[in-house]
Amino acid sequence: MQRSEDFLRASRRGVRAGRSTLVVHAGPSRTAESVRVGFVVSKAVGNAVTRNRVKRRLRHLAADRLPVTPAGVDLVVRALPRAATNPAELPVDFASAWAQALRKVAERTAGGGRR
Repeated sequence: MQRSEDFLRASRRGVRAGRSTLVVHAGPSRTAESVRVGFVVSKAVGNAVTRNRVKRRLRHLAADRLPVTPAGVDLVVRALPRAATNPAELPVDFASAWAQALRKVAERTAGGGRR
């Protein structure tokens, strides 16, 4: 994802799954044929080198999950400061938050949605 409107739609209208190192927001996509992922790593995480390192780790983790992610979902992964200080927790937190967010989106779309 690149447009701020897409980030806002996924984070404000979608579901949320938080862990100590990150938060995953997920929502239905405007395009049903693909999965789009965006990353938010603020200055609170660290300096530019640290932020880029965290983004590379998150991209790698997301790339492993994309083949098994159902199409038609937009995901925003927001790193928290702990992602930089405790990188060993990142893979476990990422996997569980990603799965929970997708489960919540599936429940919401199957149930007719809240909004």
